Amino acid sequence: MLINFTTTSQEKNSDYRQHLWVGIGFKQGTAAQLMVIAIEQVFKKYLLDESAIAGIATIDTKASDTALIEICHHRHWLLQTFSAAKLSTVLVPNPSTIITKATGTPSVAEAAAILAADNAKLGAKLLVPKNIVRLSELPGVVTVAVAKELQM
Repeated sequence: MLINFTTTSQEKNSDYRQHLWVGIGFKQGTAAQLMVIAIEQVFKKYLLDESAIAGIATIDTKASDTALIEICHHRHWLLQTFSAAKLSTVLVPNPSTIITKATGTPSVAEAAAILAADNAKLGAKLLVPKNIVRLSELPGVVTVAVAKELQM
């Protein structure tokens, strides 16, 4: 499922190129602020430009999460979700048996980022493997991965 929070001016401006997809996994009840901090930390650590983010990708069970929707709406990012069955078809460098037991797929963040970045079926490259972010002062835990659309 794809939810579009972009603005019309973003879509019409051909110079406005967003090609990075942030795959995100998180526990129910995770603070929106923690999700934002996690994305910012990962982009800073890997020297990536947040303005290149096309959207957020995750498992379909998180599609109605208020914090996630709020972030995408506020930042004008697309929100792309995938079923556990679809996510489980993606080979990732860091599969997790714990995540498999909880969600039915060995990867959420890495697999979702790759699938979303490959939307045009030209291929995708995982730029950032999963990074797990926790802060003692905010509830929840967030896993972030980043993939890039390959272009012709």
